[in-house]
Amino acid sequence: MRLQQTSDQDLVKLYISGDEAVIEELLRRHKSKIFTSIYLLVKDQYLAEDIFQDAFIKVINTLRSGRYNEEGKFLPWVMRIAHNLVIDYFRKEKRTPTITSSDGTDVLNLIQIHEESAEERILREQTHTDLRKMIHHLPDEQKEVLIMRHYADLSFKEIAELTDVSINTALGRMRYALSNLRKMMNIKEVSISRS
Repeated sequence: MRLQQTSDQDLVKLYISGDEAVIEELLRRHKSKIFTSIYLLVKDQYLAEDIFQDAFIKVINTLRSGRYNEEGKFLPWVMRIAHNLVIDYFRKEKRTPTITSSDGTDVLNLIQIHEESAEERILREQTHTDLRKMIHHLPDEQKEVLIMRHYADLSFKEIAELTDVSINTALGRMRYALSNLRKMMNIKEVSISRS
């Protein structure tokens, strides 16, 4: 009972000083919020459970190693760890983002309207590869919004909540990301036409 009235900050201090039992209270207190935010991103219960476990293993390892320095901000810190693990998962999967037009069609799949030749397939795969590389070169904040919007299919409201910014900031980052991608594509086209 006494642990339920104790602040996160004090529970973390107790854990660092050797009270292993307090981690259960921190877990009980925040599991639902952290798990839900992971699940919203990955939309798969088992994957969300794996990432949630990985996040708490990382939390425990960081606390034990004495590297925790987020005084009074335990939940946002854990959410950031979980969020980064989700983004790492999407990067490893190298899932192709879907970029939809105003009528809801996937712009990248428009090439597949007819039976594609070997040359067209190679060109499409190269375009997808180039796009992934370009996304990798975006500033982290822009890349994060783009990945969450197109890989995880989150709304801008969900993105704003997860990244702890306003919806306008999330929208602005997306606008800059798309603008930067266009610039990179134009530069690539110019370099190809000169070769």
